Amino acid sequence: MANIPETMEAAILVKQNQELIVDKVCLPKILEIGQVLVQVHISGICGSQLGEISGVKGPDPYLPHLMGHEGSATVLKIGPGVTNVSVGDLVVLHWRKGAGIQAKPPIYNWNGKNLNAGWITTFNTHAIVSENRCTKIPSKTDKEIAALFGCAITTGFGVIENNAAVKIGESIVVFGAGGIGLNIIQAARMVSAWPIIAVDLFQSRLDLAKTIGATHTINTMNTDPLKAIENILDNRKVDVFIDNTGSAKIIELGYKLTNHGGRLILVGVPKKYDDIKIHSLPLHFGQTINGSHGGECKPEKDIERYLNVLENRKSDLKHLISKRFKLREINDAISAMKNGETAGRVLITL
Repeated sequence: MANIPETMEAAILVKQNQELIVDKVCLPKILEIGQVLVQVHISGICGSQLGEISGVKGPDPYLPHLMGHEGSATVLKIGPGVTNVSVGDLVVLHWRKGAGIQAKPPIYNWNGKNLNAGWITTFNTHAIVSENRCTKIPSKTDKEIAALFGCAITTGFGVIENNAAVKIGESIVVFGAGGIGLNIIQAARMVSAWPIIAVDLFQSRLDLAKTIGATHTINTMNTDPLKAIENILDNRKVDVFIDNTGSAKIIELGYKLTNHGGRLILVGVPKKYDDIKIHSLPLHFGQTINGSHGGECKPEKDIERYLNVLENRKSDLKHLISKRFKLREINDAISAMKNGETAGRVLITL
C-alpha cells in the first residue's frame, strides 16, 4: 500500500477577495478512521468557490483553508473502516454526502501552521477526503467528464428531477447559464420541457445553451428579460423558474413570472442580508419557493444512474468544458469565469 506523500501542491484561500496562493502543503502522516487518500486528476471550479472567495455568506472563520468540491481522482490509500472504495479505484469527488463514513476533516500544515480543509478539497494535487465524499466509477470513464459528476451534472439534473419535478411539456426559465445552468437546460430537454428559456448576460453561454437544449435565449445586456419572457410565453406565466444567480431582484422577477402551481427554485445563493420582498398570497394557491441543496443528489445512486443514461444517449459532454488550466494558473481561471470569457465548465488539470 502506498505511503502518504510528505507534501502536495495546493491553492490556498488566505484572505477573502484576494487571489489564491499556490504553494506546497504538508500532509498528515496517518489516515484517520474513514479517511481516503487520493491523487486528484481533474478539478472543476464552481460558482460556489467564487462566492466563497468573495464572501457572499459573510466572514470566513476558517481561513486560511483549501478549496474545491468537484473532481476526479484515484484512490492511493484507505484509512480504517473504509469499505466503499479500494486502492486503485477511479472515483468522483463530490461535496454532497454519499455512502460511507463521514470522517474527521484532515488538518494540513502550511509554513508551520495548521491549514484547514473540509471533508473534500480538489484544488490540490492530492487530498485526504472523507469516504462519503468519493464514489467509485468505472475505470474507463473519462477523467474530465468524471469531474463534472462531482457537482455540475448531479446538481443540474437533480434540480430538474428532485427540486422542480418537471413534467413533459412544462415551461421553464433558467436564469444563469453557467456550468450548472447548462446542465439544468440539458436535463430539461431530456424530460421534454417546453419551452426551455435560457437567460444570461454573456452571449457565449447562450450560444452553448442553444446547442444543448434551450429553445429560446435572452441576453439581458440588450433585452428586458421580463418583456422577452412574457412575449415567448404569450403572456402566460411560467411553470418553473430556476435562478442560478443569487440576485434578489432576479428571484423577485421569477416569483412574479411563476404561475399558480408553479415552482420557483433557488440554486444561486444570495449575499448575506440580501433579502427578497414578495407578496405571499400566491403561496396560498399552490405556488412554491424552494432552495436547492445540490439538487438533493444522492451520489452513491445518482452518479451511476446519470452516467449510464448519458453514455447510452451518447451525449458529448466535452462541449460543456470551456477551458483547461493548470493549478498554477488557477487565478487566471477564476478571472475568466468572472469576466464571462468561458461559457461552460472551467477545469484545473493536476
